[in-house]
Amino acid sequence: MFESPWLDRFTRVHPSVPPIIFTPIILVMVIAGFGRQSTLQAVLLLIAGYVFWTLFEYWLHRVVFHFEPYNSQIGMRLHWMIHGVHHDHPNDPLRLVMPPSVSLPLGAAVLSVFWLILGWNAALVFGGGFLAGYLAYDMLHYHVHHHTPRTAVGHKLRELHMRHHFQDDETGFGISAPYWDNVFGTATSRTGNRPLSEQRAARASGAPPVASRGKHGPTDTASGAT
Repeated sequence: MFESPWLDRFTRVHPSVPPIIFTPIILVMVIAGFGRQSTLQAVLLLIAGYVFWTLFEYWLHRVVFHFEPYNSQIGMRLHWMIHGVHHDHPNDPLRLVMPPSVSLPLGAAVLSVFWLILGWNAALVFGGGFLAGYLAYDMLHYHVHHHTPRTAVGHKLRELHMRHHFQDDETGFGISAPYWDNVFGTATSRTGNRPLSEQRAARASGAPPVASRGKHGPTDTASGAT
């Protein structure tokens, strides 16, 4: 897919990698944090960290992943590497979770901000809840693309995310917490499809070909992932 094998490896990662890396980190942070404050305070911080992740996920997906600087060919290529490639190849099992080369530096930066604002003890638990939310998001994203959910909640989450891919990629940014789309007015429509050509035209005109995201055809339907 990429001329450089290094770039191809950069955007591909096995779904087992995030839990292998982040599960021990989360456990150490939460256990250490619970021992430094009252149980009630720790539980509230853990829940707050998770809720903050869901909000962070929404805006990261909406603002960063879908930022398309059409006037910059380098910027568009970078956008395609970060997220556009996933829209072109939504069922590639090695492009469904965040590469550690992105998640580790980003996580470290965010945790540093928590430390500065909350202090070390509170940041341990709050950050543990935040990282747990991230890990749940990554695994859920893989699940809704690569498996057929067996629960009503799973089916609904899959339906909403497939609508983001194949109906209108300017809606449905909340993957693990789609309620934020209702809060911020980006909920997907229950019926009707917005043509991919119309989606591209609405975003901008004259988009360079390096980041065109309409290559997946009508056969990639919401029920097509296995």
